[in-house]
Amino acid sequence: MSRVVVLGAGISGHTAAAFLRRWLGRNDHVIVVSPKPTYNWIPSNIWVGVGLMTPSQVVFPLAPVYERHGIEFKQARAVAIHPEGRVDDPTPFVIAESTLAGQEGTREEIRYDFLINATGPKLNFAATPGLGPDGHSYSVCTETHAAEAARALHESVERMRRGERQRFLVGTGHGSCTCEGAAFEYIVNLEFELRQRGVRDRADIQWITNEYELGDFGMGGMHLKRGGYVTPSSIFMESLFAERGITSITRAHVRQVAAGVAHYETIDGPEREVGFDFAMLLPPFTGVGLTAFDRQGADITSRLFRPSGFMTVDAEYAPRPYEQWRADDWPRTYQSPAYRNLFAAGIAFAPPHAISRPYQTPSGAPVAPAPPRTGMPSAMIGKTVARSVVDMLAGAQAPTHTASMAKMGAACVASAGANLLTGTAVSMTVFPIVPDFDRFPLYGRDLGQTTGEIGLAGHWVKVLLHHAFIYKAKLKPGWSLIPE
Repeated sequence: MSRVVVLGAGISGHTAAAFLRRWLGRNDHVIVVSPKPTYNWIPSNIWVGVGLMTPSQVVFPLAPVYERHGIEFKQARAVAIHPEGRVDDPTPFVIAESTLAGQEGTREEIRYDFLINATGPKLNFAATPGLGPDGHSYSVCTETHAAEAARALHESVERMRRGERQRFLVGTGHGSCTCEGAAFEYIVNLEFELRQRGVRDRADIQWITNEYELGDFGMGGMHLKRGGYVTPSSIFMESLFAERGITSITRAHVRQVAAGVAHYETIDGPEREVGFDFAMLLPPFTGVGLTAFDRQGADITSRLFRPSGFMTVDAEYAPRPYEQWRADDWPRTYQSPAYRNLFAAGIAFAPPHAISRPYQTPSGAPVAPAPPRTGMPSAMIGKTVARSVVDMLAGAQAPTHTASMAKMGAACVASAGANLLTGTAVSMTVFPIVPDFDRFPLYGRDLGQTTGEIGLAGHWVKVLLHHAFIYKAKLKPGWSLIPE
């Protein structure tokens, strides 16, 4: 009888827990620890944020799903890992604080044989003064944030219907942000909705990003081969924005967000400002702040985690110039080098280096898109880690399965306007996710498996994926047949 604990119930953690329960025996325990009582299909928060869906359409309660499938659920926030147990008991454990109403802060020790850290990120709005729902901008990182953005958008639309002009600013709220793709989805859906509601002529829409060029997305951009020509994703994005009348500010670090104005600087210029009536700016991510202690109670957090708060795994972290990094530096098994029974999955693992070339502003602020680790890669990593844990519990001495982002491809369907007759979506595939210039010297990727196009069919696929992945996440009959 074994105990496997999964910290987090996002895409990666939920996937890992589901497959652990499917593959382990009846007497084995699978325990999920998550501070929220619900699962959120985050990709569809974009549609919540423009008022096309309600939060109830993108979340569902976890407890009933886990109860039906024999997964123990603890609504709590993990705060500390004790991978060596205590002097009098070497069984490793996690300390978790309850988030249940009336029991907030109550601590519990949860013992484990294997631990999968899939806590995801902390939304670090505090990195930029004035950023976020408690400041002067909106977010779509959670379903509640997205609902707040939708309400503010509705107010702006009503102002435009009364004849006022409105300025919209969408993008990244710090020079080290990731998830540029989510901000891109939001701005093109915003523009589409303003046209649908008949007020586009009274709107100025501007994109602000830490990308060196449009279409970088934190993965160094991509190249598409069409009609015998190779086109960089920057041209694709520039054309798309030009068609929609969206202007852009690139290579930017937002220093502060005040009421109606964002102060920023770029890598080649002094501080500037841009005004807005409505701003949706994504925050940078850090780890959630887990600490770690050895058997004697000494702090060993730095042994398990990088300074960013993300967990150290089987990657090459030795500092080197950007030009010297290689695809093989990326992790394969996501096992902690310090403890064989400890893994990280999804956003919780620390990437070894930036995929996009990092820059700085004249004042030294970073302008360096962080590598994306969301969606399809997170699910694939969660499943892979679960398979290795199951095999190690059965006697394997080391992880048996790998899922390097430098060896895997990924597909992404990004909504560009939600309407079954006139909507569009950008459908992209990329292989590999992390460029490998040893295998593909010219572009870092296989042009035959890296594609991108926009059209109505993509929107139909996006709608299908929304329903399919929520069905899968609810672990309904046949859920495991739906690919990650």
